[in-house]
Amino acid sequence: MSPKIPPQFTSPLTMLDPRVLDPDETLVQRSHLSDADISQSVEVLEAMHRWREAEQAMSEASRRYMKLGDTDMRALRFLITSRSQRVDVTPSALAAHLRISTASTTKMLDRLAKAGHIVRQPHPHDRRRLTIEITDETRNAARASVGRSHARRFDVVAALSPAERAAIVAFFNALTATTEDGLVSDEGSLPDDTAEDLRH
Repeated sequence: MSPKIPPQFTSPLTMLDPRVLDPDETLVQRSHLSDADISQSVEVLEAMHRWREAEQAMSEASRRYMKLGDTDMRALRFLITSRSQRVDVTPSALAAHLRISTASTTKMLDRLAKAGHIVRQPHPHDRRRLTIEITDETRNAARASVGRSHARRFDVVAALSPAERAAIVAFFNALTATTEDGLVSDEGSLPDDTAEDLRH
């Protein structure tokens, strides 16, 4: 006989509840937990789900505002940070940060330059090389959208106590470790150029 499911678990998020997803405890061992412990654990997972959806919606809104893809936005954030730290960014450094091929980086930079988001400049110490700089207009637009959202998130974290922040860091580190066995192997992944083109 299957265990009785609490009546409050009636939303699509119910599938995060192991009492629904895994009633026979094949995957999630929970006999040592009380119903209250299980319910609170599910609340944490549901809160994470809501944040993930909100973050995705926020990222999509920023991309629409900037009329850019995800990889393009990551590149601009890197350029903004590097400029603030007065660090010169070369195409190879940007490719390494984004973990994409040099061919994909070149195509991306051509696209961003054509749209007026970046300019290529001679390297200050090596004229055989180029540096990439974000334009003032794009930097200001990105700070107006992404920067303000980040500031609000930082305020939420800063309002926590040191012990609370330490617990959250430990939690996310442990959570990240659970994904290691689930990562797609290199043999099963798309070529760099194809994967990046699909994300634009």
